[in-house]
Amino acid sequence: MPVDIYVEVGAKRVFAGALEWPGWCRSARDEEGALEALIAYGSRYAGVLEGSGVRFTAPAKVSTLEVVDRLKGDATTDFGAPSIAPKADERRITDAELARLRSILNACWRSFDAAVGAARGKVLAKGPRGGGRDLRKIVDHVLDADGSYLRMLARKVEVGPKAERLDRTRAAILDAIATTAREGVPPPGPRGGKRWLPRYFVRRVAWHVLDHAWEIEDRIT
Repeated sequence: MPVDIYVEVGAKRVFAGALEWPGWCRSARDEEGALEALIAYGSRYAGVLEGSGVRFTAPAKVSTLEVVDRLKGDATTDFGAPSIAPKADERRITDAELARLRSILNACWRSFDAAVGAARGKVLAKGPRGGGRDLRKIVDHVLDADGSYLRMLARKVEVGPKAERLDRTRAAILDAIATTAREGVPPPGPRGGKRWLPRYFVRRVAWHVLDHAWEIEDRIT
C-alpha cells in the first residue's frame, strides 16, 4: 500500500514526512534525498513503535511513498526544522485517533528516554568541526522545546525541579492535545501570536523528540 507523504521545500533544505505517522520525518538537500532518508529511517521508526499497540510496517522502497502535498518552506525549514502544517492536519481528530496519536507520542518519549539512559556515562562523538551538545544539554534542549511548543496551544508549564517539570510538561502536552481536539484551536492571545493545529503540534513534538533520540544513539562512542 502506498504511504501518503508531504514534502516541505525550502531554499536549502527539504523535509519529507508521513501524514499518518508523526515523528517519521527526515530531511535532505532535495526532495529525492529527503524521500530516501525517510525510507532509511523507516526501520528505526518501526522500532520506536514496537510495543506501543500501534502497528507499523516500514516500507522498503521509495516507490511506495506517494507525495500528496507539497509545501513552500520558510527560514525555519532551511534552519533545519519542519515548519509548515500540511493540509491534512486540518482534519478533525476523532476519539480513536486521539488515542492513537497519544500512543505514538508516548512511544517517542520512551525512545528518547531509552537513548538518554543508554548514553549516561558514555562519550558522545563530536561533529567534524568539534561541535555538538553534550547529553545534559540535549535533554535540557528537548525539555525546553516541549515547553515552548505548548505555547502554540495556549498552555505553559511553571518552572520547577527538572524531574518534576518533565512529567508536568508531558502531561500538559497530552492534555492540550485532547482539549484542542475536542474544542478546536484556541484563539490568539491579546498580543496575537501563532497557534498550531493539534495534528501539527503532535507532528512537530514527535519529530523533535525522535530527531534528538536518534542523534544520541548515533553519537554514542
